[in-house]
Amino acid sequence: MIRLSVSEAAKFFGVEQKTIRRSLKDGSLRYVVIRGRYRIPFESLLEWSQKRPKVKNKLSTQGVGQYVDRWKIKNKLFSPNPATITQTKENQEEGQERRREQ
Repeated sequence: MIRLSVSEAAKFFGVEQKTIRRSLKDGSLRYVVIRGRYRIPFESLLEWSQKRPKVKNKLSTQGVGQYVDRWKIKNKLFSPNPATITQTKENQEEGQERRREQ
């Protein structure tokens, strides 16, 4: 299981550490304390980010999401923007049709 610190999560999702700490405090994020430090399961962070439109948008523009197009993530659960997956599939299908026509 991948667990991130508060600062790692903030950098990854393109938000302030205060935002992560606020979500820990209100129970939006699950966490464990290891050696006196919060460690947040990556799965919990993904679920949290998908439910919050502002965080989702920041993830795409300021966080790791700005690099996702290069990685070509096909799993909707782990994609910051599931809509791009369907667009990619449609583009692939169009490309296959063009190849068949040639």
